[in-house]
Amino acid sequence: MDGVICDTNPYHSLAWKAYLDKHGIASSEEEFIAHMYGKSNSYILKYFFKREIVGEEFDRMEFEKEALFREIYEAHVKPISGLIEFIEDLKANGVRTGIATSAPYLNMEMILSKLPLRDKMQSLLASEDVNAHKPNPEVYLKSASNLDISPERCVVFEDSFSGVTAGKAAGAKVVGVLSTYKKEELPVCDEYIVNYEGLTYQKIKEIVG
Repeated sequence: MDGVICDTNPYHSLAWKAYLDKHGIASSEEEFIAHMYGKSNSYILKYFFKREIVGEEFDRMEFEKEALFREIYEAHVKPISGLIEFIEDLKANGVRTGIATSAPYLNMEMILSKLPLRDKMQSLLASEDVNAHKPNPEVYLKSASNLDISPERCVVFEDSFSGVTAGKAAGAKVVGVLSTYKKEELPVCDEYIVNYEGLTYQKIKEIVG
C-alpha cells in the first residue's frame, strides 16, 4: 500500500520525525531510507530506541505514531498516477486483486475510505494479520491463499527492499515501483515502473508468462 497505492512515505517521514522529536531522538532522511521505508513498526522502533519494544508498550507507541500519520496524511490521500485506471483494466479482465501491507489496519481503512478500491479487492491484509513481517513472505503467501491462486501465478507490486524480497521469497513475479528507491537500490525485479500510466492487463499477462 505505502509507496505502491499511494506515495505516503513523505508523510510517514513527517510523522516519524515529529514522534521521535517528541522523545528527544535525532533522525535523518538517510536513516529513514535505510531503516524506515518498507520496514515494520517493530523494527523501526527497535532501531531508533535501541532496544526491544514489545507488548502493551509497543501497542501504545505504534498507535501514537500511526495516529499522527493519519492526522497528517488524511487530507492528502491520492493514488499514484494511473493506478485506478490500471486496476479497472485488471478487473475488466477478471484478475483477482488484493492489498498486502505492513501498515496497521486503521491506515488501510483510512486510505480505502478515500479511494474507489475496496470493492475491487478480494483480499485485504494488514500488519495485524501476520506473525512475521516483510521480508518474510507470509503476507504474500496468505494473500495468494485468500485469492485462491498459487503464488507463482501472482504479481506483487512493491517499492521497498524488504517488500521485493518478500514477494520473491513467496515465489511471485515482482514489479518494482520506483516511488521511493531507484532501480539499482532494489533486488532484481521482473519489471519496473515509475507509475501506472499506460500499464495494462496485457503487460501483466506477459510478465506472468
